[in-house]
Amino acid sequence: MISFFRSSGHSTSSDDANGFVDEKTIGISEAKGVDSEVVSELDSDDNPGELTFEEDTAGGMGRHLGVSRIGRIIGTGVFSTPSSILASVGSVGASLMLWVLGLVLSFCGLFIWLEFGTMFPRSGGEKVYLEAIYRRPKHLATVIFAANAIILGFTASNCIVFAQNILVSAGHSAERWVVRGIALGVIVFTTLLHGLTPRMGILLMNVLTLFKTIILIFIVVTGWVVLSGKTRIKDPHVNFRNAFAGSSNSSNDYATATFKVLFAYSGWQNVNYVLNDVKNPVRTLKIAGPLGLGITSALYIFANIAYFAASSKTEILHSGTTVASLFFKNVFGTQAQKALTCLGNVITVTFTAARVNQELAKEGIPLPFGNRFWASNWPTQSAPFPGLILHMIPSIIVIIAPPPQVAYPFILDVEGYPAQIINLFIILGLFYLLWLILAFFFLAADCFLLVAPFIRPANKVGDTPPLPYYLYCLVGIGVVAFGVLYWVVWQLVLPYVFKFRLVPRKDVLEDGTVFTSFSREKVE
Repeated sequence: MISFFRSSGHSTSSDDANGFVDEKTIGISEAKGVDSEVVSELDSDDNPGELTFEEDTAGGMGRHLGVSRIGRIIGTGVFSTPSSILASVGSVGASLMLWVLGLVLSFCGLFIWLEFGTMFPRSGGEKVYLEAIYRRPKHLATVIFAANAIILGFTASNCIVFAQNILVSAGHSAERWVVRGIALGVIVFTTLLHGLTPRMGILLMNVLTLFKTIILIFIVVTGWVVLSGKTRIKDPHVNFRNAFAGSSNSSNDYATATFKVLFAYSGWQNVNYVLNDVKNPVRTLKIAGPLGLGITSALYIFANIAYFAASSKTEILHSGTTVASLFFKNVFGTQAQKALTCLGNVITVTFTAARVNQELAKEGIPLPFGNRFWASNWPTQSAPFPGLILHMIPSIIVIIAPPPQVAYPFILDVEGYPAQIINLFIILGLFYLLWLILAFFFLAADCFLLVAPFIRPANKVGDTPPLPYYLYCLVGIGVVAFGVLYWVVWQLVLPYVFKFRLVPRKDVLEDGTVFTSFSREKVE
């Protein structure tokens, strides 16, 4: 039995968990209307990182998020990726099967993340779990994760899709620098929104989450009406006859398409990134994860059926990132609704990414201009504006740098590959605790996704020409390797050359936020 089904006062013992959390770690009080979880201070040897639970959760706005305020799963993926997925696998049937596979893999991942999240109910997600599993060499896992989270933790793809769809909705052509200009405006607006008016940011995030859920439900219901044959669509069943005709036989094509499916489902681990801000974090985690992913998965599969019912295979293949707009155009002759759904996802993803960046700074990872600034909630003392800036910088670079025609699919691929490397090590860590069938299945799928992209695809060029089909794999591996190199220089080379050792110390900011910094102590 895995921990999120256990009684709330029980936790795996440290002997069984190889140094995770013992039975004294977590105590949950639900009597007399208490709506928060009281976690006793951990022994320093039991903490995943440098900070105790109380130190890690201090500062900021406190616990203010509940189940109803967690909604990142529905984003741009389900509205934008179906065309590129279809192009990769070659058939409607194979495309739909990948959406079902994505559902299964996402639930496997969800149960693994729930296992870790209920043991370590603090912000940071994978950062915390890697620190708990891989304690030696010290800080290596943290630095590798930091390289991935900071360099590749951008929301550029969502900003680009928003820009393209707002232009299509307005009847304008999506020219290169117009798209980039709007995308840059979106990321700057979102950064200022969350950094200077955090409560307004949360309110807008919740409103747009509700809006995009309603839009997705509307697409699903409209799809059923289209399948009934009572709309302007002449033959809604044409794509479902010989649905697997033209299917690719290349494992590379399926791996690349699976990255895009998993991108659409990504968000099931969203609560784990912001648990310091969540009321009753363990209880909320148990409810929000399965409930959100279950509802979203059903809507995703039915939405794809609706797309294939309302549009021909050729139309979808040529729709690019505007497949949902194509659906509205074919059924109603309008395309305006979709852009706001992309904006909602940008706002939500930015909210979580900034808090992950803040957690990395609080852990003492050396960053430019010192950790005090990046770990702070300046200037409002309520939101990590410096963490938002750290998230915005790579987003701006990625919006401007890649060729526009391949930017969106390449970004999805290059984000997905190193994420699977991180997932691989987290899954392996879970085997220290329990031998889970779900974890084994997720591990097998993860290994496939890491190896198959290097196999030449059926069309010889992949889905991001003129870029080599294996480039995103090399970029992903390069980011992880950069993290290793950064750690070697910080922890080994500099101390050896300049004869000092790193001594951690804890500092407290004005709003109560605690962060770790390292001083240099001379070694004779």
